[in-house]
Amino acid sequence: MREGVIVKALSGFYTVQTAEGPLSCKARGRFRLDGTSPLVGDRVLCSVDETGRGRVDRLLPRRNFFVRPAVANVDALVFVAANANPVTDPFLIDRVSAIARDNGCQLIVCLNKADLDPAEELWETYTLAGFPVLRTSAETGQGVEELRSLLRGKISAFTGNSGVGKSSLLNRLLPGIDLKTAQVSEKLGRGKHTTRHVELFRLEEGSYIADTPGFASFDVEQMKPIPKERLQYVFPDFEPYIGACRFQDCAHLKEPGCALRQALAEGKIAPSRYRSYERLYEISAQYKDWELPES
Repeated sequence: MREGVIVKALSGFYTVQTAEGPLSCKARGRFRLDGTSPLVGDRVLCSVDETGRGRVDRLLPRRNFFVRPAVANVDALVFVAANANPVTDPFLIDRVSAIARDNGCQLIVCLNKADLDPAEELWETYTLAGFPVLRTSAETGQGVEELRSLLRGKISAFTGNSGVGKSSLLNRLLPGIDLKTAQVSEKLGRGKHTTRHVELFRLEEGSYIADTPGFASFDVEQMKPIPKERLQYVFPDFEPYIGACRFQDCAHLKEPGCALRQALAEGKIAPSRYRSYERLYEISAQYKDWELPES
């Protein structure tokens, strides 16, 4: 048996990166019977028959998985944002950051197109919140080596609204892969999706990057919201104030003696982060307890 990582899935065939090299595989029929589908990012055990054809026999335990994009075992989500056409809404970053933390992923905020606009407000907001934040430019190469260092030893997925330069940035990180890029529409302020499937690209030994087809493919609308009682815990900048409120069950909305809102008033929490918490709480509150995922 060979152990490896699925780096590409297309039309029922899986490319598994093993110590011996890439292996093209089909999956055992039992995966269809038990409702388990191998995903890009899965660690698997494979067998090879006498003709050299491979077969995925077993999935090893996952740390997490997402449906759209269909990828598993993500260590870090890189949210590529920009303050130049198109301008990224902070709420998109915050919604993805909450999902990332709830699934045990690190969030890295990558402010691309820094040669056009340094995105100062986004830099201050997410630096204050405690996330790794860096400025990059796919055009000039600024920040690319710093980003490479942050991704070392991880399976990482890139996401962000279309047109922010994810594919251009990946082309900088991984010379020779030549991912297709498309210009941003000046009228609509968004780019065309140029990636059609999820694929892991090897950055170096033990490091992989997943290219995903734009923010629409990281489909937060299809994901059940985080239960409102758990929401405070997926905002790392809220952690110092949780449990310090007057009321033990404080929702941090209008309750008197709220330590979190006091920190907000003192400038220790960015206003946009708190507004995102309010919006996400409102979304979660629309669901019954039984409709939400378990803790």
